Amino acid sequence: MNYLVRLFLRSLVAAILMSSTGHAKTVNPTDPSGTWLTEDGRARIRLERCGAARDRLCGFIVWMKDPVDSRGQPFRDGFNPDPDKRARSLLGHQLIMGLMASSDGRFDGNIYNAEDGKFYSISLWRETSDRLKLKGCLIKLLCQTQTWTHTLDVQPGQLVGLTGDVGGPRADKEWVALPAPPTRAKAAAK
Repeated sequence: MNYLVRLFLRSLVAAILMSSTGHAKTVNPTDPSGTWLTEDGRARIRLERCGAARDRLCGFIVWMKDPVDSRGQPFRDGFNPDPDKRARSLLGHQLIMGLMASSDGRFDGNIYNAEDGKFYSISLWRETSDRLKLKGCLIKLLCQTQTWTHTLDVQPGQLVGLTGDVGGPRADKEWVALPAPPTRAKAAAK
């Protein structure tokens, strides 16, 4: 079982490119948004706010140490339970699905493991400004924790575009929705 947990955590590819809008903004010290190098150095994961209210946290693979197989083809999501997603490249796909903030400064939810096509429970939190802890569990008693390192540099082959744009990762459709525009009644009341 420990092998499965390690395999699951290894599939978490690492680092998050902090997106910039050109406006200064305050970041909550517990907010894990940014680009993170996974503990094994095989990937970078970009964590960013997502969901209609931007109150969730999603993560995307934006760089892989080895993005292609022995034939020179990009690694694909071949074990995905959704047949329509099996041909997609692992580089750029979403693996952290709308984690919710908890009262203790952690974000809890699910992560997708492309190595077996399954979802697992995770909790993540900033340990320090440049260290992120990610605890993944196969079942509540079989858990393992990794430390990811915050990174600001860009590696060759890293996706640097905004999510959904050319040169950026692709969000799963359930997390891309922008907040709904206010209704006329709500707009008139303001």
